[in-house]
Amino acid sequence: MRRLFVFMFALLAACALHAQGVPTPPGVVVAHCPADCGKYIGSPSIAVLPDGSYVASHDEFGPKSAEYKSAITFIFRSTDRGATWNKIARIEGAFWSTLFVNGGALYLIGTNKAHGNVVIRRSTDGGVNWSVPSDRRNGLLVEGEYHTAPTPVAIAGGRVWRAVEYATGKSIKWPERYSAVMLSAPVGSDLLDAGNWTRSENFYPDMTWLDGGFKGWLEGNAVACADGSVADVLRVHVGRSAEEYCAVLKSDRKGRKMSFDGLYPMNGGSKKFTIRYDAASGLYWSIVNYVGADGEGLYPDRVRNRLVLASSKDLETWTMHRLLVSHPDVVKHGFQYVDWTFDGDDIIYVVRTAFEEPDGTPACNYHNANYMTFDRISDFRSCTNELYE
Repeated sequence: MRRLFVFMFALLAACALHAQGVPTPPGVVVAHCPADCGKYIGSPSIAVLPDGSYVASHDEFGPKSAEYKSAITFIFRSTDRGATWNKIARIEGAFWSTLFVNGGALYLIGTNKAHGNVVIRRSTDGGVNWSVPSDRRNGLLVEGEYHTAPTPVAIAGGRVWRAVEYATGKSIKWPERYSAVMLSAPVGSDLLDAGNWTRSENFYPDMTWLDGGFKGWLEGNAVACADGSVADVLRVHVGRSAEEYCAVLKSDRKGRKMSFDGLYPMNGGSKKFTIRYDAASGLYWSIVNYVGADGEGLYPDRVRNRLVLASSKDLETWTMHRLLVSHPDVVKHGFQYVDWTFDGDDIIYVVRTAFEEPDGTPACNYHNANYMTFDRISDFRSCTNELYE
């Protein structure tokens, strides 16, 4: 018995020492799902409330989630500028969703499940209680098979804009099945009423683009451009070892049709990104999954171990500025699906993070994240003087 006690004590001591040396995820942990629970953290989103509080959200995907039935999204709030977070709501029937503030209220727009209807909810108490999208007057915007991610809601030309993808296409193959769609509604209208929203025509890509290297697009960003127009900037799927691109479409003023502007080189363009325009700097900003030397020879969309702050003057040429986070391993580590917003002179952002468990157990893989983390870029405009190569 004594030998067993000594052995157990030594084992516990060794585990404690091991735990002390386990690295922690970069930033502030907002939410955590154990790597082996069969549910993974997806779709991080963030917004700033009128009182200065932050709200963040994420959904669940994976074999033990309800992503294909009635997906679950959780809402968190911070009243100390992101230092600590509290879970304040659990929402059924919300997936791939974006938080945004409009007219003093908080909204959540996305789908009700994987490849589901487009729905929108409203909260008037900072995210604790939410409307239910029961019909076309109360948040059921478009029925059918739709795909999206927590991409921006833009305000331009007196309208509210949100890009999505129609998932019933000429092919059933991911992501060839997706056509680009823009949704928009007049500023000041009831955003829960589907009758106030305009759905654009589907815009199908040309699969011969990039000499056949174009493999599809997804997760479009509604971007309010410097000239007052609205663009849909999409992630482009490419093959192994290929250069990365983003695709730019331009919407007409009423949101009924889009036209093709071009495919432009963008390191990180084959993973989800958020783009917003900053009038003070005259630049479009994004946080991207930069592919470095450790990603050579791999499919670029699978390289998510590095985040870099980037900017562009015209959505066509991108400059990499500051390395925000990196890890040498591309298999079990991922910092991905970043959503961010401006907070004065700072950028605040949330990340779908795949990282070691507190006991040192690795994440399932780079894709199946076990954390949502928060971080800040102070005085982000000063980064224009920095170059990352």
